[in-house]
Amino acid sequence: MKTYQKLLSGGLIVAFFLSMGLGAFASSHREAPLISGDPKVDATDLYAFVSPDNSGTVTLIANYSPFEEPAGGPNFNSFDDKALYEIKIDNNGDAKPDIVYQFRFNTTVGNPNTFLYNTGPITSLTDPNWNVKQTYTLTRIDDASGNNPVSSVIGSNLAMPPVNIGPKSTPNYAGLQAQALTSLPGGGKVFAGQIDDPFFVDLGSLFDLLSIRQLPGNKGGGINTTKGYNVHSLALQIPISQLTMNKNQPGDAKDPSAVIGVWTTASRQSMSVLNAGSAPSNSGAWVQVSRLGAPLVNEVVVPLGAKDLFNSSKPENDAQFANGVADPEVGKLLKGIYNIQVPPQGPFGSSTQRDDLEAIFLTGIPGLTKPANVVPSEELRLNVAVPPTSPEKISNMGVLGGDNAGYPNGRRLGDDVIDISLRAVAGAAYPLFHPGFVVDSTGAKLGDGVDFNDLSYRSSFPYTALPHQGFDSVPHGINVTTGGITTVGPGNSSKCMLVTYLVFGSRGFEVNCLQVYLNQRGYLSVSPTGYFGQLTKQAVIKYQRDSNLEADGNVGPKTRESFNSR
Repeated sequence: MKTYQKLLSGGLIVAFFLSMGLGAFASSHREAPLISGDPKVDATDLYAFVSPDNSGTVTLIANYSPFEEPAGGPNFNSFDDKALYEIKIDNNGDAKPDIVYQFRFNTTVGNPNTFLYNTGPITSLTDPNWNVKQTYTLTRIDDASGNNPVSSVIGSNLAMPPVNIGPKSTPNYAGLQAQALTSLPGGGKVFAGQIDDPFFVDLGSLFDLLSIRQLPGNKGGGINTTKGYNVHSLALQIPISQLTMNKNQPGDAKDPSAVIGVWTTASRQSMSVLNAGSAPSNSGAWVQVSRLGAPLVNEVVVPLGAKDLFNSSKPENDAQFANGVADPEVGKLLKGIYNIQVPPQGPFGSSTQRDDLEAIFLTGIPGLTKPANVVPSEELRLNVAVPPTSPEKISNMGVLGGDNAGYPNGRRLGDDVIDISLRAVAGAAYPLFHPGFVVDSTGAKLGDGVDFNDLSYRSSFPYTALPHQGFDSVPHGINVTTGGITTVGPGNSSKCMLVTYLVFGSRGFEVNCLQVYLNQRGYLSVSPTGYFGQLTKQAVIKYQRDSNLEADGNVGPKTRESFNSR
């Protein structure tokens, strides 16, 4: 115990995680029995990070409705008018929400005498050809758990874009989505609408008794289950001073006000009455039916019999789920299937409990994301005083890769939370608490073989990629198309195609595809990483010069056309 206390007080835990990594599992697609039958209020992923292009703000993204088929008309996916969606912030570590952002939606049908979602091309958010529109109201509640909460409507009748239907219906989808970005009073922005699912994972293998297609999983070989699917997203970009307990922007990561905890919930009213030929009538108190903070806790850590309970629970009551952390089932599977020498584990309070995971899951990382006087609870914690990492130094392994601005200090879109998390359960952090333990050599390299999203993220709010188009949709298959261009697995650059504007700092599958080709042509001499850094930019310039293109190092429309016609 003395060794443990010394490590915590000396801040050595952060240095340890730089070399070994930590985390919890990621994503929350179809994680509990009841919510699996109610996808419109099923939270899939939560992200929290200091905005890379505006470091005075924090970006919060809560995604809902897993595995949206882009071509799912005529009743395309949407948020639920009868639900209450919330993003909650705990800024003092007491496991209770201090600030709450509420989203309520309203759908209007212009012409009920047609089955069509749209009756012609949609060229603006007020286009009469768009028949089924959805708008929303955004409310902020301050002192949400206090005696005198203050509720303020900060946006009403806010516009959303349509879903991405196809080239005839939504010919300029990027323009439509841009019209739906709304500035908030006092600073900040909000967006609600359909996006590409930014999460990447091989769920097919992991849920087949924790299979890894190419053990140990750190060199590719996985299949991205979410490839080609969309989700519906709630995105906020808020000035940091509007989120901290002291209403300031901390300049020191050790500032007591620097750490915030975030989670998202969805609720339904307690009474629903079915009406023949019309929508149900809803009344009564709001009942929480979905909850998500640190990713995939409910999907993997919480046992089957408690999953619905977790979705209805509050962080302040999370001690009831401690056994799933202290004695994780995944650890037993890693031992039984791969003979990985995981640390000893046992029920909460026993001599073999996983005290390393208890600290990681429930309290935050000392010296980085642990609030003073924290009440143990499951939240996605972010230190807002840690600045964004410069693009050329970003690691998708977050803290494990020496990048303190990444997961589990919040979570960025490109953080490879699955790989980080598998290694944590295998014992990556255990020697911090038990110095004699040696991490298993295979366990230290575990992964699912999927390292990037299928589309590149964008460099400005809301940062996520545009949703996949219904007309060209082949979700999850070997060929996934967007905007008429076919993209396939990263191992074959002769077939993969580019659809995104790629610049310095871009990352993802398309960058990997570009790098493979530049490598094959002799323009690039380093192995593909999926990150568009200085070496990639120089290689693109060489390619552009040889192809009689403007040599600016950016992969814009003309360079992309040249690449795709190879």
